[in-house]
Amino acid sequence: MLLVDACPVWATLFTCIAGTPILAAISHSAPVVDLGYSQYQGISLESGVNQYLGIRFAAPPIGNLRFRGPAEPLATVGVQNATNFQPICLGLKTKLPSTTEAEDCLFINIWGPATASVGSKLPVWVYIQGGGYVSNSNANYNGSTVVATSGQNIVFVNFNYRVASWGFLASEKVRGDGDLNAGLLDQRFALKWVQDHIEQFGGDPNHVVVHGVSAGAGSVALHLTAYGGRNDNLFVGAIAESPFFPTQPQVSELEWQFDAYANVAGCGNATDQLACLRSKDTVTLQAANVPAVYPGRNAFPLFYFTPTIDGDFIRDYPYRLIEQGKFIKIPLMVGDDTNEGSGFAANATSPADVATFFQNNYPLLTTNDTDTINAQYPLMPPLPKHAAYFPSSSAAYGDSTFTCPGNLLASSLSKYNTPYQVWNYRYNVLQANNVAAGLGVPHTFESPAIFGVGNAGDNPNSSYATYNAGIVPILMNYWISFVRDLSPNRYKYEGAPHWESFGDGGGRRILLQTNGTGMEVVPEELVMKCEFWKGLAVAMEQ
Repeated sequence: MLLVDACPVWATLFTCIAGTPILAAISHSAPVVDLGYSQYQGISLESGVNQYLGIRFAAPPIGNLRFRGPAEPLATVGVQNATNFQPICLGLKTKLPSTTEAEDCLFINIWGPATASVGSKLPVWVYIQGGGYVSNSNANYNGSTVVATSGQNIVFVNFNYRVASWGFLASEKVRGDGDLNAGLLDQRFALKWVQDHIEQFGGDPNHVVVHGVSAGAGSVALHLTAYGGRNDNLFVGAIAESPFFPTQPQVSELEWQFDAYANVAGCGNATDQLACLRSKDTVTLQAANVPAVYPGRNAFPLFYFTPTIDGDFIRDYPYRLIEQGKFIKIPLMVGDDTNEGSGFAANATSPADVATFFQNNYPLLTTNDTDTINAQYPLMPPLPKHAAYFPSSSAAYGDSTFTCPGNLLASSLSKYNTPYQVWNYRYNVLQANNVAAGLGVPHTFESPAIFGVGNAGDNPNSSYATYNAGIVPILMNYWISFVRDLSPNRYKYEGAPHWESFGDGGGRRILLQTNGTGMEVVPEELVMKCEFWKGLAVAMEQ
């Protein structure tokens, strides 16, 4: 059994870089797949799952390919090793040298039944990791357990994509001699790779479900609305787990960011700044891959490089596109944790601290805007180990950045598609150390339950192995069922409650918690809060 350092079980968008090699036992057979451009040899696990790690799905995005959309992978001679994870993409502020992160990082991992063949046509689960668009924070999750638990009836895929300046450097210069939102184009390229190659692993390119967490779930929303909602038939269902909606500015608002980056990299005075940047070594550019304060603000934002409105892939603010029905109409599962903001919010001592925190992260907010935010979130009951206005700060950030975007997706897909193909949830599983720390049920805390203990960069000694173990098969099988059937119910865990769709439940959602899972009404207070945030969405550039 291979063991690695584990990430915290409630890892935030940017702190957990899960280099989680497979924990399952390995058998001696060595399957080989021919992708046309390369052959790769994986391994067969004793669970009956074939595992391929670190397959190239695109050319290394280095040198002249920097700040451009991904290119086709280079052909190789001979059989390549696909038995180890490869480096993830360089994140914001990562120090070099690094054994786990690199500029050459566009790799994909696949798990599928050992018995599957080209004609098996199994449903495909494609996972887009999070990281706030500044890191690959959910990398290398182990998909072997969900494949085995499905009865060998699915294929699971995850991959890396460029983040921070490497994936989201924005300027008219980049538009002119490169590609904006390269990190999102990496994701799109991986989805197209799945269309071209997943049959070799037993998968069905006509039955792909895309599942994202946090920034990955925000990315799912962006793929739903991509090119104005154009359906390129890359997926037939979507799961958005705690969708992340940061500020996503216009390109013209980010020229200062490009200039700051170029100056630190030594290209500020170059006639052709992009050519200069492409000529630099990785260490030099990574030294410039650091945050700065938004103009007129006084502290670093939580997430510095984010997607930009490029007029093509992203044609408007996501809120507007979703409200206008400019998205692919497909079945959707979407939801959030009870305390989405607790891992990020300022430990505010006053309403002024809350206002400053919001303006540092959503820099176009005015004083009047933050006054209305504070009026919506007055002093709340105290939480352990935090200042007086932390509960207000946490609730406001959680609602604005995660919960209400999820609510928007559920309500808009219900309106423009059908409420009978939307399933909404709230995750409310309590772990003692999180409660004691004043964090409640924090952002993405459900991930280890979806993938199985030890498979999601989590602590194997977490409550999911003890007093919260009962929620694991319930959650995992809802997700597996949706991947297989585009509904969480057909293959749900025996004895698990029927999860009513938004239509069946009259707009209700499922409350997922240990020994108490069942349907609940979405509180009217939350509905009103989300209407409030919808009114600020343009000012927040969401």
